[in-house]
Amino acid sequence: MMDLLNRFFLAVRLARTDESGATAVEYGLIVALIAAIIVGVVATVGGQVAAAFQSLVGLF
Repeated sequence: MMDLLNRFFLAVRLARTDESGATAVEYGLIVALIAAIIVGVVATVGGQVAAAFQSLVGLF
C-alpha cells in the first residue's frame, strides 16, 4: 500500500512541475485572440470593401 501511495505522490509532484500543458493553453488563447481580432476587422472593413467593388462595377 505504501508503494502505491509513494507512486501517487510522485506523480502529483511531477504533474505540478510540468508546465508544458500550460504553455499550450497560453498559445491557444493567443491564437483565439488573434482570430477574434481578424474576424472583427473583416466584419468592420468588409462592408466598405464591398461598397468599393460595387462602385467599380457601376463604372463599367
